[in-house]
Amino acid sequence: MGESGCGKSTVGRLIVGLERPTSGEITLAGGKDRHRQVQLMFQDSYAAMNPRMRVGDILTEPLEIQRTGDARARRARVAELLDQVGLPAKAVERYPHEFSGGQLQRIGLARSLALNPGLIVADEPVSALDVSIQAQVLNLMRDLQQDLGVSYVLISHDLSVVDYMADRIGVMYLGKLVELGPAHEVVRSPRHPYTRALIDAVPAADPGVAPARSTTIHGELPSALNPPTGCRFRTRCPLAQEICATEPPLTGDAHQTACHFPLRP
Repeated sequence: MGESGCGKSTVGRLIVGLERPTSGEITLAGGKDRHRQVQLMFQDSYAAMNPRMRVGDILTEPLEIQRTGDARARRARVAELLDQVGLPAKAVERYPHEFSGGQLQRIGLARSLALNPGLIVADEPVSALDVSIQAQVLNLMRDLQQDLGVSYVLISHDLSVVDYMADRIGVMYLGKLVELGPAHEVVRSPRHPYTRALIDAVPAADPGVAPARSTTIHGELPSALNPPTGCRFRTRCPLAQEICATEPPLTGDAHQTACHFPLRP
């Protein structure tokens, strides 16, 4: 999670192989084959589908590309996928524009599941949906995770979505991870000032209750092409000192924080 422009989607594109890393490597379960094992769930499902193709053809396409089964087996697999995401079998005859936003996201999820991947990168999968529909899609994703054993890399700027879905949370700022740890610890006991500021920025559900804003971000977001030396957050951090101009440390094992002066519970 992190604010817009921090590099979340770039990481997702690197994981699925749409971008080539300039350094380092990405491995899955000890190997490097990502063609079948890693799939992508797009933010805008309508834009990610060919409007001239019927849903049946859209879901069959990855099976054909990977030469999975014969025509009969592919039709059976498409019917199974539609059932898994809660859509009727007759949806195969319809075009993308005939579905609602929530239904399209279900189709996008079905397509990402077509090849039985081990990992799905979900890039802001519910940000364009109404709140009630968001809950339906997220619950479906969790149910399928339990049933199929699939893992998600969920990209979002919405703290409530991340808190509901994640086992571990990585918080990004200006292209760098500043905090990484178990979801319940990161949300309820953040150690990095930036994470604390993101949490404090969430509006209170009750307008009569003033939120406790212990950390406030000041100043403008620096250029990603010319980031600050040392800790990239130091130009906006209320706790910054001279030492922050050097490379920030990663402290802790399960809960890591790139900060010289991590917050304490």
